[in-house]
Amino acid sequence: MRKRPRRNHSPAFEATVALAAVKGEKTLAELAQLFGVHANQITQWRRQLLEGANGVFESEDSSAPAEPVDLEALHAKIGGLTLVNDFLSGALGPRS
Repeated sequence: MRKRPRRNHSPAFEATVALAAVKGEKTLAELAQLFGVHANQITQWRRQLLEGANGVFESEDSSAPAEPVDLEALHAKIGGLTLVNDFLSGALGPRS
């Protein structure tokens, strides 16, 4: 008896199968036959979807930078780099 080669499913496919399982319109056996995956795999993807669903509604403050940005230091750096660019463009001459 030959073993079937390991398949790697895309996250989009996994999400589609998990959403179908969450909807509950079909049984696990029907979904397994429809999508060609084992019922245990569908159960695992469904559990992962339900556990990760709370991350969708987290506050946006968690994505803010951890430390404040020092704008004065950045402006000083930009000014210094502008001076270097101007000097080098004058020293090297115009481009042809």
